[in-house]
Amino acid sequence: MTALVSHPLSAPLSGTLRVPGDKSISHRALMFGALAAGVTEITGILEGEDVIHTAEALEAMGAQIARPAEAGGVWHVTGVGLGGLKTPAKDIYLGNSGTSTRLLMGLVGGYPVRATFTGDASLSKRPMARVSKPLEQMGVKITATDGGKLPLTVEGAETLREISYTLPVASAQVKSAVILAALACEGESTVTEPEPTRDHSERMLRFFGANIKSEKKPDGSNVVTVKGKPVLTGKPVMVPADPSSAAFAAVAALIVPGSDVLLPQVSINPLRTGLYATLRDMGADITFENERELSGEPVADIRVRHSRLKGIKVPEARVPSMIDEFPILGVAASFAEGTTYMSGLEELRVKESDRLAAIHRGLTAAGVTARMGESTLEVDGLHGAKPQGGCTIETHLDHRIAMSFLVLGMASLAPIEIDDADTINTSFPAFATLMNALGADIRSIGETA
Repeated sequence: MTALVSHPLSAPLSGTLRVPGDKSISHRALMFGALAAGVTEITGILEGEDVIHTAEALEAMGAQIARPAEAGGVWHVTGVGLGGLKTPAKDIYLGNSGTSTRLLMGLVGGYPVRATFTGDASLSKRPMARVSKPLEQMGVKITATDGGKLPLTVEGAETLREISYTLPVASAQVKSAVILAALACEGESTVTEPEPTRDHSERMLRFFGANIKSEKKPDGSNVVTVKGKPVLTGKPVMVPADPSSAAFAAVAALIVPGSDVLLPQVSINPLRTGLYATLRDMGADITFENERELSGEPVADIRVRHSRLKGIKVPEARVPSMIDEFPILGVAASFAEGTTYMSGLEELRVKESDRLAAIHRGLTAAGVTARMGESTLEVDGLHGAKPQGGCTIETHLDHRIAMSFLVLGMASLAPIEIDDADTINTSFPAFATLMNALGADIRSIGETA
């Protein structure tokens, strides 16, 4: 494991940081390109470990993926068409990627393909039964170990049954898995979610030619209707910058005095911007500039300036639109005036780590007063004062915990060390380098400034 130390800053962060491509959209561009007829050209793809695992899985099942010689180039996916997947020659290793696993379960389940998925220690602890349940109702055979966890084998069916399924909890990954399987059905399937979750699958599949409708009901639920057997056609896809990754630089700019940072071409999908709405409610100076659309996704250049924050009660209905951002919100709340209260966080218990517990432990170690419940977190802000810092944070193979506490170290009294920076490669491979270009001071142990 590679440890990194984030040192307190005496000067502001300033400049432009180009955040890597959106992880959720990158996964889907590869998968949908593999199911489409013809060639899909993908620009701006996130070249992190999770997305690489998705690409390798699709190649193992017959898709042709031509990667550019240099980072940042255009990827070319030659699809096999609906029904063209083949059984891989060996088990498919997916590292730490829950998105890869859950979406591929749905993708494989629609066809007469048998695939076994494995992962690292963290992924092997994460629940997959929530995906297995609706897929099995459709006729997919799934064999798992240890209560529905990896290793897990999916055997698709020659003919799938349509389904009308109501999600017990809001989950874009479960919804997407059912949608992918439903593409192989003859008729229509519906997925009802208690509240809308990120809709990248629906947007991009429509972009590729699928017949998918979404309808919000008076009770706040969302019904997605999928017509099976569409003709998907490969198209050029521009992947916007990831709003979840942009959140780390945004919060860093908010808490380091005098900072002014621009984050170009970030996705502002309304189902992904809950953190930015919450930070604005806390008094953050955040503006969306040059709003436009890329490949069916709304984007903007996000400008963030240092701000005095105040504690708030985060609306629970906003949780699905910011589920990945609570670690960095905990950091922002540490600098606010008053208490920030967060609830409805049970999903954080089954992320790459028990994120709720990891946030609480890390904040407490850094000298911030925080209280944790089964699905709640309260953080007492320091009213503009600085946290003590001077601690080592265990990341538990969680990239978002790692980056969040490196951000906290930028505005603490003493440096903050994380025990494992390698996990950051999952979503933001050049995080330390790009943050240092803005003025951060993130170094290996013993490395001089």
